[in-house]
Amino acid sequence: MSFSLLALVVLVGLLGPLLAARVSWRIPVVIGELIGGLLIGTSGLQLVDSTDVGFQLLATIGFGLTMVVVGSRIPVRDPLVRAAFARGLAGAVVVGIVAALLGVAIAAGLGDGHAALYAVLLASSSAALVLPMLQSVGLVGASVAQLVAQIAIADVICVVALPLVVAPAKALEAAVVAVVIAVAAILLLLFLSRLGRTDLRHRLHEYSERRRFALELRFSLLVLFSFAAIAQLANVSIMLAGFALGLVLSAAGEPHRLARQLFGITEGFFGPLFFVWLGASLNVREFAQNPSTIALGLVLGLGAVLAHLAARGVRLPWLQAVASAGQLGVPVAAVTLGIQAGTLAPGEQTGIILGALITIAISATATGFAARRAVPLPNPVANTPNEQ
Repeated sequence: MSFSLLALVVLVGLLGPLLAARVSWRIPVVIGELIGGLLIGTSGLQLVDSTDVGFQLLATIGFGLTMVVVGSRIPVRDPLVRAAFARGLAGAVVVGIVAALLGVAIAAGLGDGHAALYAVLLASSSAALVLPMLQSVGLVGASVAQLVAQIAIADVICVVALPLVVAPAKALEAAVVAVVIAVAAILLLLFLSRLGRTDLRHRLHEYSERRRFALELRFSLLVLFSFAAIAQLANVSIMLAGFALGLVLSAAGEPHRLARQLFGITEGFFGPLFFVWLGASLNVREFAQNPSTIALGLVLGLGAVLAHLAARGVRLPWLQAVASAGQLGVPVAAVTLGIQAGTLAPGEQTGIILGALITIAISATATGFAARRAVPLPNPVANTPNEQ
């Protein structure tokens, strides 16, 4: 991959911030980046080759770092979310049951054997997508604690299950790798927790900041690439490696400086490059060649909303239930894994992305309605008589 093509990738990646600039539209940045990839990739001008080894390596690193950011946004330490864990778990279970039934029905209707994959897609939520939308309209705290808990649980379960259902032939290897990475992540969390009870971590943080060594970022990348090497030994995705590290950072308490550094290298370069690569890998011409691809996208998008409405059974407000259907990370990961493993049928990856886009539009709309219906808390300062 040449520097001129790399510059082109960065340039079209700017479509993400451009489309997301209007806050009222609530368009995630990655949508513009995917569109940029479509323009220069297989579906468009064919200026980049998504199968180029260098391009794929950079995109894989971007995928891993994106999953680190996704995992780090799971609110593991939030006391309100912990208190709502039981209700969130109940909601995730109910949604999962309905998603499994719908997945079987969709697979039977399409005549393929991807019922398990469809079930995971339908049951998934995206903490990295939905939580910022909730925060942007002021829906935080106890009012959405159950919703956040449900999304967090669904995120964890679906990310772990996804490699097993995308490539069933490698399910055993993926399961072994998942266990090894989980054990390594737990040991790392115990080490960081113990280190946090001493003064050493604080002194190392101050030393790194004073000398501008970025030791925490270097250590995080070392762990990510070490976990990725474990995954590579079994020829499975880097996805679990990144997500596990993100969860560890969230549980241990990610330093603000490290969060900014990870955000910078991910959202500034590697993340956009990954989504541009993903867009370049998709072929939207398959919509015309195979109209059933559009039907798959519609069924997956609307089916996800229907599955998440089942959370009304555990008293989740219906607008919040619809908002929880917003998904991006798991569908993107499914397409990425499917492209790498070659397990998806022609057009299926495009249909999966279309389904995700439908859930994003519906989730953003529901979030806006929920914000408008929320009753603002009284301002004690405004209601206090003037004492002067």
